[in-house]
Amino acid sequence: MVSEGERRRFAPEFELVSLGLRDSVYEMDKPIEHVYFPLTGVLSLVSQMDDGRGVEIATIGNEGMAGLPVFLQASYTSSHTAFCQVPGESLRMPASRFSDFVTASHNGGLHLALNRYTQALMSMIARAVACNALHTVPQRACRWLLITHDRVAVDEFLLTQEFLSQMLGVTRASVNEVARELQDAEAIDYVRGRMHILNRPELESRSCECYGVIRTEFDRLLQLPS
Repeated sequence: MVSEGERRRFAPEFELVSLGLRDSVYEMDKPIEHVYFPLTGVLSLVSQMDDGRGVEIATIGNEGMAGLPVFLQASYTSSHTAFCQVPGESLRMPASRFSDFVTASHNGGLHLALNRYTQALMSMIARAVACNALHTVPQRACRWLLITHDRVAVDEFLLTQEFLSQMLGVTRASVNEVARELQDAEAIDYVRGRMHILNRPELESRSCECYGVIRTEFDRLLQLPS
């Protein structure tokens, strides 16, 4: 979708960075200084309340980018926070420089790819809103684990109960109960902040339909021929 010519033009502008757990990508209502394209690991978009509580609205892996307001040329700030959920490497570029590339390649493959990605992310956010309102905590936890598993592409990754409870907007006690159920079913192994996916089909059977809807939409939009 992105031509080789486009790749050669903007590749030298990227910087390879390693992001650790909870490293900030950008903060709510503060300038977006860089856009990020994850290679490994996962970034999390979180909507935060005035009292400090927050709920995850979407995750970003190697299928997408963090900093869509810059791509959309709508703003250099955001109404949500973005930080590293699962440690890994990302390519990043100064937001102002990326904006220049977007303007110059308005009809190019990069612009088309990011338009499709924007639609896929909007679909994920919309589905997450409905899922959080209508489905049980175990179903939502399985959906979250499956989506994260897709993005890290490995069976084991760092994950604390505190972090997962924030992502799902529930108490740590609820997360602890779900983790026990999934371990008893031998779907996962969870020890000292490390999540190990043992049986993906079991997770899929326990998830609501939202995981399949989100996965299908991403596949449909991001794998279309150019």
